Amino acid sequence: MDEYIVVGTDGSDLAVAAVRWAARDAARRALPLRIVHVVDHRPYGVPAPDQADPGVSAGERMLRQAAGAAGECEPGVAVVTALAEGPPGEVLRDQAATAAELVVGSRGVGGPAGALLGSVPVQTAGHAPGAVVVVRPERAGSGEIVVGVDDSPGCEPALEFAFEQARARGCALRAVHARRSPQERSSEPGTGSVLTDRLAGWRERYPDVEVREDLRHGPPVPALVDASVGADLLVVGSRGLGAVGSLLLGSVSREVLHHAQCPVAVVRGAAVAGRDDSTSGRA
Repeated sequence: MDEYIVVGTDGSDLAVAAVRWAARDAARRALPLRIVHVVDHRPYGVPAPDQADPGVSAGERMLRQAAGAAGECEPGVAVVTALAEGPPGEVLRDQAATAAELVVGSRGVGGPAGALLGSVPVQTAGHAPGAVVVVRPERAGSGEIVVGVDDSPGCEPALEFAFEQARARGCALRAVHARRSPQERSSEPGTGSVLTDRLAGWRERYPDVEVREDLRHGPPVPALVDASVGADLLVVGSRGLGAVGSLLLGSVSREVLHHAQCPVAVVRGAAVAGRDDSTSGRA
């Protein structure tokens, strides 16, 4: 995995917000930033060889503007731009395969005004390896990272990403576990609560991160959406408990993407080296 952050841009206001978010994260993690614009000729056809390609010209202009926005936000971050061609969701998934993180806006140019989430974020969050961050309109947060926790081994990649984010920001991490009954305990007999057991090893690994356990009763989606209010970032896995192997974006992560009040990071198993993603059963 190469050490850089990829962000997609299409010239929309939310794309600019995504670029700024990615630039700030690149600065925190001391990584370079790669800004990508994808030209999709499918709806219009490829121009004749002797004609200028308006899609390419517009894309180059968007890349210059995005690079300028990143430079204004974080002047010290190394920025490169790339113009690619093809279906945007597929191209960005390919870009994510060799990146530390992929960042996209929650809705792009041409999306319906009432749409909560565009097609590209869903496609990338459901299929791209590692972490995909979906950014909403910029607003001030509380300086807290929220992560959804269940009792499956597959939530480990999301926990790793969340702890890394909290350490890089120097902020607290709120770990949320929603259970449907007060009697629900860890899946292994003789152990403590899901949260305490799941977080023990991570607390040892990240002793400088303040961890706040947040145990809630009820379905996970309302609990996570409520916890996202005022948070800087909500981190979830790509699939929930009981999700079949072919379901790459589970119902919990999909609903959270639609309704969370802050940027959302969806993390697949590839974020942890050597982990078999087929075992992932995340929230």
